[in-house]
Amino acid sequence: MDHATFTTAFRAALFGGPPPPGAFANDPDEVERRFAVYRNNVAHSLTRALACRFPVVERLVGGDFFAATARVYLQEDPPASPRLSQWGQGFAAFLERFEPAAALAYLPDVARLEWQRGQAYHAADAGPVSAEALMQAAADPGRHALRLHPSVAMVRSRFAVVSIWEANQPGQRPGGHLRANRAETALVLRDRADQVPVIALTEEEALCADALLRGATLLAATAGTEGSAAMRLLPLLMRVGAITGIAEQG
Repeated sequence: MDHATFTTAFRAALFGGPPPPGAFANDPDEVERRFAVYRNNVAHSLTRALACRFPVVERLVGGDFFAATARVYLQEDPPASPRLSQWGQGFAAFLERFEPAAALAYLPDVARLEWQRGQAYHAADAGPVSAEALMQAAADPGRHALRLHPSVAMVRSRFAVVSIWEANQPGQRPGGHLRANRAETALVLRDRADQVPVIALTEEEALCADALLRGATLLAATAGTEGSAAMRLLPLLMRVGAITGIAEQG
């Protein structure tokens, strides 16, 4: 058996298939029992890796529920790469159709927020532009667009995902009234200190940020919004080093 065939069979065995060819014990039944121990150790390790990526989801549902959920997800969407930072993109969509979690309708969007934070942390590096370049761009907003750091993204939700995320950070005690059924938009990015904050945006700030991410000029990005939206958003992006280039349009 060639190496590729064996590794394919071994991977299938890890995620519920029969023991791979070549597994041997004096008692045939012992093969399955012994491999089951190995399979369980792998499943446990992957479950903990998923919990590290989605700690707020785990805190919201509890450790036992999360572990059981992760085992089901693992069967549906096992890692396709040894780089576990790339695994879990489908977890939010899985939660949407996972009946035992149906009562927590906001859970998939919390998972999307946590996934995006992981993506932001591992995004490519890009240095900020100078203050002089920004001033020149601002002097002719109809011709210039901003290039934002690869980590910058938004997560829109009909639920209070930012508030839920903030209330479930380490050191925060559960308690108090949190109204989950209200829309919030999160801005996610990696700052100069390699931290990944979650910033709540107003609707007008979100419209401005969305336009900037799509490559609109400064003038177009701020059209139809109150000046205060851009006045808060642009200095924030400058302060954290998220403006990495200036593009001239036309």
